[in-house]
Amino acid sequence: MPGTKPMTGSDWTLLLALSVLWGGSFFFVQIAVAELPVLTIVALRVALAALTLFAVLACLRIPFPTRPAVLLAFLGMGVLNNALPFSLFVWSQTHITSGLAAILNATTPLFGVIVANALTSDEKLTANRLTGVLVGFAGVIVLIGLAAVFAPGSETMAELACLGAALSYTFAGVFGRRFKRMGVSPIATATGQVAASSLLLVPLALLVDRPWTLPMPGAATIAAVLGIAILCTALAYILYFRLLASAGATNLLLVTFLIPVSAVILGVAFLGEILKLQHVAGMALIGLGLAAIDGRLWRLLANAKRGARKRPA
Repeated sequence: MPGTKPMTGSDWTLLLALSVLWGGSFFFVQIAVAELPVLTIVALRVALAALTLFAVLACLRIPFPTRPAVLLAFLGMGVLNNALPFSLFVWSQTHITSGLAAILNATTPLFGVIVANALTSDEKLTANRLTGVLVGFAGVIVLIGLAAVFAPGSETMAELACLGAALSYTFAGVFGRRFKRMGVSPIATATGQVAASSLLLVPLALLVDRPWTLPMPGAATIAAVLGIAILCTALAYILYFRLLASAGATNLLLVTFLIPVSAVILGVAFLGEILKLQHVAGMALIGLGLAAIDGRLWRLLANAKRGARKRPA
């Protein structure tokens, strides 16, 4: 895609680190759901992340915006980017593996192309993007399977929940464009959205799950919750916004290729998960669709064609 910034060695390091952190979130959730209910996990994730990010703001001496319009926007972002998708993904992982959930998460840019075309004036559908969306959704169909779609069970509903979470992320991406116009810094936006979602989810978890009545979780579950909150949410947001500034949004899209790889490797290595052939085929098609959307696939083909022409016969 024209105008894409070249990636430096530092950018690649940050990108790989971010993919491991976000891929690790599915791994940590898979551990936590064995002992804790869904809302409790999500509430702890956002509340601990909010406390961590407020500490970062204080250390960096970045003021937290308190204008009513900004606070209301934080609430909307907290619902779309945290409360709803986090809850859907955690619930889904009570029925499907962490690797499969991460693969379905990679559909976010596919939905993003459609939502951006409908709701924005500067990100319209192009031939490249349409091709990528069609190929990507073919991957989703292969991954889930047509028979499962027409005869849904608990696993199919969990897979659809993951797609719903991915769709929520895309609406959050469009909604979040307003913070730049409002003059809110990226780190303050990250802090505000997890703080707002904490205000929604903590009371709900207390009311529904009554966590004080649950058995004390084991050390592995406690470590998993701390990992998903501090590493996979607070630290990941810091890396995300730093990479966004240095490498740009198009290059940042590459992380969606890498998250499922990290999650699958962790799940197979430590959780005994098994990856089916249809999952591999579906992930390959989704990755091909993403490559078509951001133009990398066409550039690779064009470069290969130019190279073939230059070689002597």
